[in-house]
Amino acid sequence: MKLDKDNEIEFCQAYKYLGVIFDTSGTDDKEIRSRVIQARKCIACLNGILWRKERKLNIYNALIKSSLLCGSETWRLTENNKRRVEATEMDAMRRSSRISRKDRIRNITMRQQIGLEETIIKEIEQNQLTWYGHVQRMAEERLPKIALKWMLKQKRARGRPKKNWMEGIMKAMNERNLNEGQWEDRKQWSLGVGQRKETF
Repeated sequence: MKLDKDNEIEFCQAYKYLGVIFDTSGTDDKEIRSRVIQARKCIACLNGILWRKERKLNIYNALIKSSLLCGSETWRLTENNKRRVEATEMDAMRRSSRISRKDRIRNITMRQQIGLEETIIKEIEQNQLTWYGHVQRMAEERLPKIALKWMLKQKRARGRPKKNWMEGIMKAMNERNLNEGQWEDRKQWSLGVGQRKETF
């Protein structure tokens, strides 16, 4: 699209597009914080409602988790962001079970009580691998495929480089014994994505 020389594109530090926050830092921190805030607002709205045991999981999935995980397929999961998301998940579970952190009940016990088999981080990894396989099966001229293969050409800054999205994908693939090219078989890829992590 051509712009007249009299028209200028306004510069901003951050903007929201299709509900997702983008900023000049190039990280997902603001977007994940925004999702955490929205999920916690859902939790607060449910505080005055009597959570029936048989409905806790349905309420959690429909209202809280759906708000929290929107767009998580593209998140760059740093350790800080993982802790932030997991803390939100556990807050929802403890409130629904009317259990305080002072009761010192372990997170794994809380998940068993509410009926959750996997952690929310495991689910994010599965969503990301599903999306990764979907993009890899696209034609080369498709924009998501082009964006996936695009590399920023600039001199790397000093110090330890930040963890990127692709590193998280490779780690999740290794943990599930998934190899390059397996995404071509959609069914087998889906089965592999759902495998439990190896334990040593």
